Amino acid sequence: MLAKYQYNTPENRQFLSDLCSTLLSFGHKFPSPGGSSYYLGDDGTPWTDRTRETYVTCRMAHVYSIGSFLGHEGSEALADAAIKGLRGELLDKVNGGWYPGINADGSFVPDKLCYAHAFVILAATSGILAGRPGADELLGEALAVYDRFFWNEEEGLSSDVWNTEFTVLDDYRGLNANMHTVEAFLAVADVAGREEYRVRCGRIIDHVLGWAKANSWRIPEHFSNTWVADLDCNKDRPDDPFKPYGATPGHGLEWSRLITQWALSTFKDNADGAAPYIEAAENLYNRAVSDAWNADGAPGICYTTGWDGKPVVHDRMHWTLMEAINAAAVLCAVTGKQKYAEDYAEFMQYLDEKVWDHVNGSCFHQLDAENRVMLTVWPGKPDLYHALQATLIPYSEPSVSIALAVKEACGK
Repeated sequence: MLAKYQYNTPENRQFLSDLCSTLLSFGHKFPSPGGSSYYLGDDGTPWTDRTRETYVTCRMAHVYSIGSFLGHEGSEALADAAIKGLRGELLDKVNGGWYPGINADGSFVPDKLCYAHAFVILAATSGILAGRPGADELLGEALAVYDRFFWNEEEGLSSDVWNTEFTVLDDYRGLNANMHTVEAFLAVADVAGREEYRVRCGRIIDHVLGWAKANSWRIPEHFSNTWVADLDCNKDRPDDPFKPYGATPGHGLEWSRLITQWALSTFKDNADGAAPYIEAAENLYNRAVSDAWNADGAPGICYTTGWDGKPVVHDRMHWTLMEAINAAAVLCAVTGKQKYAEDYAEFMQYLDEKVWDHVNGSCFHQLDAENRVMLTVWPGKPDLYHALQATLIPYSEPSVSIALAVKEACGK
């Protein structure tokens, strides 16, 4: 295995640094005149006929706030553009909260999504760290809306979808929004010192681990309004990009990293307290890799599996690989187990040989079972967030949210 793929080598650090720089350069054309993020095509050219989505705009604010710590030229202005969009055209000034997006004709996408609001919180915390104007106000607004409409203190979980006016709450409950809530709340605790949000993360995590442990460490994704798992949800549309049928191994990997971060930050001087959560994170990781990596004779992580662990959707989404890279690196650093370093090297080689676009930059967002580019779920390359984080998380402090970890490592 080449040294550039191996964990904690100078060559691998340089490989990731080069990818990071290329990604930051790739996304420069995202801002619309109002600040919301255009959908980027294969070479970074904006596809202006597509919806400008709030969660992507948030991710760009987060990415370029981090870019400012790394000294990437133009990052401050790009972060400011995204924050302008979040405080301006994407904000529902009548009903409160954020629209999911703006269509090309200027109409708003209906409803209010927990998923998008969690990303507004993440964008605001990263913007605060970067000293971007309006970020403090954005965080205050985002937390007020989130706490009023999405967080359920009695349940210790978040609801998912309201109508646009915040008058009707949908019966669907989901773990994807709760997962990104954990990410956002950990950032709030780290950046704003609001430890009650870290406590909330623990409540969500305890629920998730209970469901996962009872289900052979495959995480149910979809639930009723009383939090009864719907294991057949979207069985007729198994490749849905946000509500896929079955288990999503990429989420098992992402949860394993977030749980590790929460445990290390919560039990700072209590290894015994953190240990069962680290063990659970390993179980989630190992189940996901066992089920989905090279599961059908070709490298890659299958998008979904059934509850028996067999692949259902064989497509490879770029974000699942990025979360595998992050989780393998974090668990290697935390446990010292060689198996995670070996997995990491395999993931790195696959990234270099199949997923990274060496011609136009960034990652192919969707590949088929034979690792040919597909366009059915993710045409173009709208998302820098997963890929950029995968160039930084492997060598960042695992107990700290990534934006703060990068800022501190850069001495900013």
